[in-house]
Amino acid sequence: MTELINLASYPEKTATRKSGSFFRIFCISLCHFVTLSLCHSSFAVGLDANSPKTITADKIEYNVKDKTIRTVGKTEVTNASGQRMTLQDSYITERGINASGRNVSLLLNPQTHISAATVAKVGDITKVTDAIYTACWNCDPNINAWEISAAALKHDKTRQAMDFENMVFWVYNVPVIWLPFLYDYPDPTVRHKTGFLYPSFNTTNGMGTQINIPFYISISDSHDLTLTGSYLTNENPLWQVEHRLNINHGEFRTTGSYTYNREGVSRWHAFNKDLIEMGDHARLNLFLQRASDKTYLQKYGFYGNQPYLDSGARAELFAQTGYVTATAHIFQELRATNPAQTTVPSGDILPNIHGVYQTESLFADTYLSLMGDILGVQNFSNGSATQRAIGAARVVSPWTLPLGNLVTASASARYDVYSFINTAMLNGATDFSGLESRFLPSAYAEWSLPFLRAGENWIQTITPRARITTMMNRSSAAFAASNDSAGALLSDASLFSDNRYAGYDLWQSGTYADYGLNWSAFDRDNRSIEAFVGQTYDFSEPIATDPNSGFRRGASDYVGRVYLNTGKWLSLANRFRFAENNLELRHLESMARIGDRNFINLGYIWAAQFQDAVTQNPSINEVVAGFGIYLTGRVSLKYNITYNITDTRAQLQTGGLYYEHPCYNIALEYMHDAARKGDFVGKATIHLRFGIKLGVGNRQ
Repeated sequence: MTELINLASYPEKTATRKSGSFFRIFCISLCHFVTLSLCHSSFAVGLDANSPKTITADKIEYNVKDKTIRTVGKTEVTNASGQRMTLQDSYITERGINASGRNVSLLLNPQTHISAATVAKVGDITKVTDAIYTACWNCDPNINAWEISAAALKHDKTRQAMDFENMVFWVYNVPVIWLPFLYDYPDPTVRHKTGFLYPSFNTTNGMGTQINIPFYISISDSHDLTLTGSYLTNENPLWQVEHRLNINHGEFRTTGSYTYNREGVSRWHAFNKDLIEMGDHARLNLFLQRASDKTYLQKYGFYGNQPYLDSGARAELFAQTGYVTATAHIFQELRATNPAQTTVPSGDILPNIHGVYQTESLFADTYLSLMGDILGVQNFSNGSATQRAIGAARVVSPWTLPLGNLVTASASARYDVYSFINTAMLNGATDFSGLESRFLPSAYAEWSLPFLRAGENWIQTITPRARITTMMNRSSAAFAASNDSAGALLSDASLFSDNRYAGYDLWQSGTYADYGLNWSAFDRDNRSIEAFVGQTYDFSEPIATDPNSGFRRGASDYVGRVYLNTGKWLSLANRFRFAENNLELRHLESMARIGDRNFINLGYIWAAQFQDAVTQNPSINEVVAGFGIYLTGRVSLKYNITYNITDTRAQLQTGGLYYEHPCYNIALEYMHDAARKGDFVGKATIHLRFGIKLGVGNRQ
């Protein structure tokens, strides 16, 4: 007759209750074997002293004198989470000092399984024979995709290490890797240990095959270092470093690389990102991004399409109703040098201090906000510099009027002081040095009236909206070209904003009106549609802007957007601008995704480019397309292309064939980079990637 003991139902003082701890130690010994393949799941977690657990066996004997438990025949241990272990003829002493069992089968989860012929524990030494581990249990019929076997395993709890004999890694019952002996392998209780990590392989543009051999250095539980040496078949070795440090109120991360190439040139990069918490209301960020030259990151695979590198610091002070930030930036340009092109940013920012404070409600919902900003821009390439100080105050008063009318009134005053050194001015003056100031008052009144209609399936809203803004520049002085602004470009996002030009330096002097109509609809199935069209009207001549901006005296171009989401099979986003006089298309951005698991992505960008009011340059014309298809439940094909129609060339192509197994993945990927810059010449490369999923939540 089978006996059942519920170990959670006994009082704490009984020996049967203690046996839960015995089996916990027993299970830990088995899980130590799991570490061989980097499994971080532990059966012991579910069998701790406070969890419900049961032992079922053909016969259970408890020796009161020796305080031991012995089971005869088939024995099953189950914990509250459903993890299950079966074995034959087990024996456990008090506090698990000695334990033994045979024909052990341990199921950690539906995919992770361990088996062993025998387990014997004497003091701090545990020995396991004929053990097999897999995280691919029952993923395929009648066979495991992969498993690891060991003829013998000895675990020494004192030195937190394991010794293996006759270790074999199997793939579909075919032996792939064999090791006769492995000594001093860290057990699951060791979080970090110095030693070599698994090597990786990849191909590089123009440098052949690259083999990376990382060496891990454990300094403490919160401090470590990884050094990587890379052998390249067509170039000199590459050395990499990654440093990580965590403290109670901070994180420090540093990465870098160095090589002395075959041309006799030292090339390198250094990236650093630190975060320091200074109490509940202050934070400090330090960041560093530097490289030896413009093409090093791209050539050696560290490039993330960033146009420039940014180094500096950022301090933040914040409270419930306000905040202050102080930031400094030093930039390194990575784009190709083009004298006719103005790059942004055009100088180093040393520093930028920005503060905002908002009051509680003064009356009704009216509030006051105060803003201060100090900026220094230093251009080391031409010796020019600008320092700017801004102080501003704004009152905002929103009102809800009868019949659902929403009205917001606002008034603000701002004062700027500039110090210029060898600066080019908007009036044509060059190398100007001196002080300039300006007083900039502004005000606006905005109205909207939402209409709502709730149908049987759809809810629709239509909202007309209008805003009139007046802005004045109370100074006749001509100011410098924009220091911190990307310029002026009319879009649906720039309507109804406090300053429709980017940055702080460009300032509209005059009165203009924004107006538009927004319609949206949505239903209970998460389907939605939105459409907006609008325009701005300048009552006076706007400041000189790019001829492609869309602004002019009188009515501007029309701008709008259309969004569509059917919930699963289609999403569409479209932004556009049409000429006011003849409705010719001036700008179009479209992106669509068709499908769910199998999908097609389509994107298109077109923008007219004018040199002046009548001379048109070649337009920006680019298409992005891609698709993903599951050929079977596990095999998929994906491809993406970015094609420049103006230049009639594919800029970037990526794609691949992917096999996703529950226990591993294989990818055959293709990439063609058509970039040309310095010593970097884009080429077609093929990558073969293979990774094993070694446990739940762990992927190699």
